[in-house]
Amino acid sequence: MGITALGYVVVSATDLSAWQAFACDVLGMMPGDARPDGALALRLDDRPFRILIEPGVSDRFGCIGLECAGEGVWTGLVARVEAAGIAVTHSDAATAKARRVASLVRFDDPAGNAIELYHGRVTDYAPFTSPAGVSGFVTGNMGLGHAVLPAPALEPCVDFYKSVLGFGDTDRISVPVSPDPDGPSITVRFLHCDNPRHHSVALADMPQPAGAVHIMVEACTTADVGRAYYRAKAAGAHISSTLGEHANDRMFSFYVRSPGGFDIEFGCGGWQVDWATYVPTISTIDSLWGHEWNFG
Repeated sequence: MGITALGYVVVSATDLSAWQAFACDVLGMMPGDARPDGALALRLDDRPFRILIEPGVSDRFGCIGLECAGEGVWTGLVARVEAAGIAVTHSDAATAKARRVASLVRFDDPAGNAIELYHGRVTDYAPFTSPAGVSGFVTGNMGLGHAVLPAPALEPCVDFYKSVLGFGDTDRISVPVSPDPDGPSITVRFLHCDNPRHHSVALADMPQPAGAVHIMVEACTTADVGRAYYRAKAAGAHISSTLGEHANDRMFSFYVRSPGGFDIEFGCGGWQVDWATYVPTISTIDSLWGHEWNFG
């Protein structure tokens, strides 16, 4: 397939201290190495960062970083993106060093979501220690977690991820946005890459001014999730969804609004799929229980 994982995300922020309090004190992420530009590196494992918060003039999701299996795969995928008529920017050595990768390019998907495609991950092997006592996060070969991105023109964007980048179908669902069963709905397409995580990217046919609908991080235990939920409530964070279990990926989770205006899904127990036997599904419900929404 070529793309092995969602390796990282980058966010623009006007108040990095708010992000540090939210990500470290509430969600239990570990602050990484100090950056010359003042950026906040957030660690979930032995990588230098999985989430990078950069100083900016607005609070907004920046991009996803997709990891390739190696330089040859990366070169081939870059050529496929260019052949599809997508403008590609080849980043310089300084940018690659800041991202802690060997090489990367940047381009937009058909919906305008920014993607950094890279190979050659850097690790310093420093152990992860959560400042809030989270036992750990499920990352490794499955990457950061997943990202749900806006794609108002849904099908051309899905086709790009599948035919050009090599993602595979996992699931689709249409979620009502009003109590009226005949009212409008939002369709979400769930896509997997070359790892067992149920989906690494999902695309929703809706606009989202914050630049992302949500990103998901997966902790190791239900206790990690429950404690984070109550830390978030105690901190006065906006709880976008109460605790619940999703139907398609079996994730036990809650959603909390980040300082960037998009949600973080904090969960555990996600389904790790055997793609050799899996058949893509069309789900009719979002959650088996819980997940009471308050978009606020």
